[in-house]
Amino acid sequence: MKILIIGPSWVGDMVMAQGMFIALKKNFPDCEIHVLAPAWSRDLLKHMPEVSGTIDMTVGHGELGLGKRRAIARELKAQRFDQAIILPNSFKSALIPWFAGIPLRTGWRGEARSLLINDCRDLDKQAYPLMVERFVALALPRGEQLPKPLPRPALRVSESDKAAVTAKLTLARNAPVLVLCPGAEFGEAKKWPATHYAEVATRWLEQGGQAWILGSANDAGDAQRIAGEVPGTYRDRCIDLTGRTSLTDAIHLMACAEQVISNDSGLMHIAAALARPLVVVYGSTSPAFTPPLADKVRIVSLGLACSPCFRRTCPLGHTDCLKKLAPEQVLAAMQELEAS
Repeated sequence: MKILIIGPSWVGDMVMAQGMFIALKKNFPDCEIHVLAPAWSRDLLKHMPEVSGTIDMTVGHGELGLGKRRAIARELKAQRFDQAIILPNSFKSALIPWFAGIPLRTGWRGEARSLLINDCRDLDKQAYPLMVERFVALALPRGEQLPKPLPRPALRVSESDKAAVTAKLTLARNAPVLVLCPGAEFGEAKKWPATHYAEVATRWLEQGGQAWILGSANDAGDAQRIAGEVPGTYRDRCIDLTGRTSLTDAIHLMACAEQVISNDSGLMHIAAALARPLVVVYGSTSPAFTPPLADKVRIVSLGLACSPCFRRTCPLGHTDCLKKLAPEQVLAAMQELEAS
């Protein structure tokens, strides 16, 4: 059986999709899973042993691009897929499997796409409150109960992968590594203040550890502020890697971590899928829909009356849900993880 997955466009969502890949492999051990998704996702998908192949989605996010979609569909038609599972909920995302004439096309009902999906499911949000549950449910026959326990993402990284990336970036592993992930593509209302990250990093460095700051070039400003607030005595062990790594590099570096501190972000989901001890700071968002899927996790939030608001910037102008969340709360959560 050859299955095409129309994948999501965000790092965290693609990590959670691995739960569905695992469920598919359990139901159909000999199936081939191929994922159509943005080119960046290849770096992530190659760490998922369930995935047989990837196809680059050349249509931009939000772009209709009918001509491009038809061209992709022509290529897919020759590969004779038996089923397509469409994870995004948009009308556009269902066009390529329909153009390609894939016999069974599975997805949730939405955006008047019932004509394009012949295995169209009605989503009961109360039955499937988590995104990963909604993904896994599409891997099962209609109406079948979700497996217990639910499959969790589990990225595969080897010791040689870790050795290669640390050699490439001239990093030593002679002291316990704390990985800091201060970025969040969603917006400022997800970002714990750099000064708080710096305080946590300083405590770790005082105990002889080292801190690696991960993120894209967009996170360089936050990383510089964190490193700049670490006392000069320890600064050589607080290493800013933002903008210097590919997604593959970031995955391999994360796998080296003794602990990870993160905002609600794609890197948070990667840390969970690598089973790294993880503390997540929540401000404007909530773990109720897309929590980190791992055991060694502590979630820290203030639970203010105004949160979660799910806004990119604080509508009240103060971002108290993050600014008033003290470093001591994160440090306490780190100690709990260490003791567990």
